[in-house]
Amino acid sequence: MSSRRYETLAAAADRTGISVKTLRRRIADGSLPAYRTGRRIIRVSPEEVDGLLKPMPSSVV
Repeated sequence: MSSRRYETLAAAADRTGISVKTLRRRIADGSLPAYRTGRRIIRVSPEEVDGLLKPMPSSVV
């Protein structure tokens, strides 16, 4: 059984370079699932955050 891992928005932002504000926008528009563990505590799955990153075609640099 694999355990699921979650991270704070600040940790996700530091890891990916995506701002916390952008992560909150993605949560609000439904493109990033988030999990509330308390009144103000929000966690996201690192895999789901990584899913926001899309490769660019090599011709567009």
